[in-house]
Amino acid sequence: MAFVKISEQPSLYNDLEKKSVGELLRDINNEDKKVALAVEKAIPQIEKLVEGIVARMKRGGRIFYMGAGTSGRLGVLDASEIPPTFGMDPSWVIGLIAGGDKALRCPIENAEDDTLQGWRDLQEFGINDRDTVIGIAASGTTPYVIGALEECRRHGILTAAITSNPDAPVSAAADIAIEMVVGPEYVTGSSRMKSGTGQKMICNMITTSVMIQMGRVKGNKMVNMQLSNAKLVDRGTRMVVEELSLPYEEAKRLLLMHGSVKKAVDAYREGHE
Repeated sequence: MAFVKISEQPSLYNDLEKKSVGELLRDINNEDKKVALAVEKAIPQIEKLVEGIVARMKRGGRIFYMGAGTSGRLGVLDASEIPPTFGMDPSWVIGLIAGGDKALRCPIENAEDDTLQGWRDLQEFGINDRDTVIGIAASGTTPYVIGALEECRRHGILTAAITSNPDAPVSAAADIAIEMVVGPEYVTGSSRMKSGTGQKMICNMITTSVMIQMGRVKGNKMVNMQLSNAKLVDRGTRMVVEELSLPYEEAKRLLLMHGSVKKAVDAYREGHE
């Protein structure tokens, strides 16, 4: 059976330029409602991936996202949010985009066509069999991603693929295929829309679940977040107040002394046993 890119099929809507702003917004919103349902169907595969990542991360493994264009940018975005949210070193979750960091702002469209560059990029980080590589490709055909995943598998590295098309080449290149079929885009072929939304949701699910499993959340709070601005210091202080029933200023002093909610609470309790 021939591979068909559902994500490239004609939009279910036509004459978009004739619609009012309200019609456009309602149409886009109606299409976006389909995304969460498509992601839901992929939860068994996401679960398998998270369990595999946690087992490897407990032995010192890392997560690598790889993609081109919008897919690459979303992987880099998710990776960049892990240190401030969970207080993790930036080396734990790494996002790679075809064409390098310049491609984050300036599209380098032909960079994705090199089947060898992805593996070269990974080798710069000393990739090993404790790591996990997640390829993101809405189309499912990105050579940069497929080439890297195939080489990773040859080296015993856990691989996964996130795509919007069933039975895609990128799925065949990965150990775990996460296929969230969101259907044709509102603007035909514009995978920055539903496909991008679904990719962001799945990346959020993966890393948030992994970080919780790795002990970076307590109750439902980001107790290891970086105290990088006044808002986060205030949020952290209120967490300490809630946890220890201390006055606000004392909680703030304790928090700033120890650098995180978890360290502040643990130190206080050790000193009052």
